[in-house]
Amino acid sequence: MSHSFRMSPTRNIAYERDSEYSIQLNRWFLRPIGAWPSTSSNIAEKILSRSIQLICHLLIAFTVIPCVLYIIFEPDVHLKLKAFGPMIHWLMGGANYCSLLLRSYEIRKCINHMCADWRTVERTCDREVMLRNAKFGRFVSTFCAVFMQGGVCSYSVITAVTPAIVQIGNITITMHQLPCPFYMELVDARYSPMNEIVLGLQLLSTIIVNSITVGACSLAAVFAMHACGQLNILVMKLDELVDGTENKRETTHQKLVIIVEHHLRVLSFVSQIETVMHQICLIELLGCTTDMCMLGYYTITEWELHDTKNLLTYATIFIAMSCNVFIFCYIAEILTEQCRKIGDMVYMTKWYRLHHKTALDLILIISRSNAVIRITAGKMIQLSISTFGDVMKTSFAYLNILRTVAM
Repeated sequence: MSHSFRMSPTRNIAYERDSEYSIQLNRWFLRPIGAWPSTSSNIAEKILSRSIQLICHLLIAFTVIPCVLYIIFEPDVHLKLKAFGPMIHWLMGGANYCSLLLRSYEIRKCINHMCADWRTVERTCDREVMLRNAKFGRFVSTFCAVFMQGGVCSYSVITAVTPAIVQIGNITITMHQLPCPFYMELVDARYSPMNEIVLGLQLLSTIIVNSITVGACSLAAVFAMHACGQLNILVMKLDELVDGTENKRETTHQKLVIIVEHHLRVLSFVSQIETVMHQICLIELLGCTTDMCMLGYYTITEWELHDTKNLLTYATIFIAMSCNVFIFCYIAEILTEQCRKIGDMVYMTKWYRLHHKTALDLILIISRSNAVIRITAGKMIQLSISTFGDVMKTSFAYLNILRTVAM
């Protein structure tokens, strides 16, 4: 063999740098909103984190509650529907934020699991596989951040800089439009400086909600890619199980023990990912399906106005929502396929050259690989590429119903 298969006391001396490389973007996205799980016992850090969480909750509530009241009391159906899309986006962000905070312990367990894998990796080829998957995880995280922050923030900024002329009695005033409709009976946000204050708070709330979505998506991507890297290493070990230059049963048995332990460790990690992500995936599926439906409705209703800015913004947000759902479905698909691939790889080894008792042990690995742990949305919907297609079809089906009823 070109690489030693034997477990040795040597460890990856650069594990801290490698581990930081894999989770760095997650920390950047989640720490500013207080959602990064910390094990620090420093009282000041805990107080700061709790304060940030309280501020984020208040900003989201400041945007959502007036919007809900606006929808309830606004008599115009078109204006109700116009406010429904932004409200769903903010509600989705608030629900994901609560889920991230509630799952803080499980997220920390996954991070510690990854750090342990980086620390104990022994062979250069295994480390290269892990780095390759970590790089792809970072790419997905960056892609999600650019599209989500770029799409929704561009809509908020364009809305804010577009002046609105309002007639109040005999007075005509010019005000900044708000990204999310606001119930004026609470606070009259048409007059300066209250208009600018509400606008600023809503823009800040927009950044927070987008950061929550990006943070959740990046966690899913990084965790799933790390699991795929570990499964790829397992495939390499299975390929090296039968070596033509040695026929010692004891050596093969030691290799098999390492493979089984590695397999169980990876499956445990995948199970932890499912625990962390199933609620977030359900919220994303339901929220993005509704938002894509509403964006289609806004595009149709405003097409005749030829407002290029709004139409381009709607298209950008639609692409961002679609990419968000696709990322969750794609990483779930490849993770499921990698888990299933282990059983196929076991059969493709030269098992017929093993001792018959050792070969029988491989049946257990094949059997365990057939019971794949899947990433689901709310433990109800299995995520896959076909699920993404179903989401797109459902959103357009809802759009047809909405267009028939409301137009």
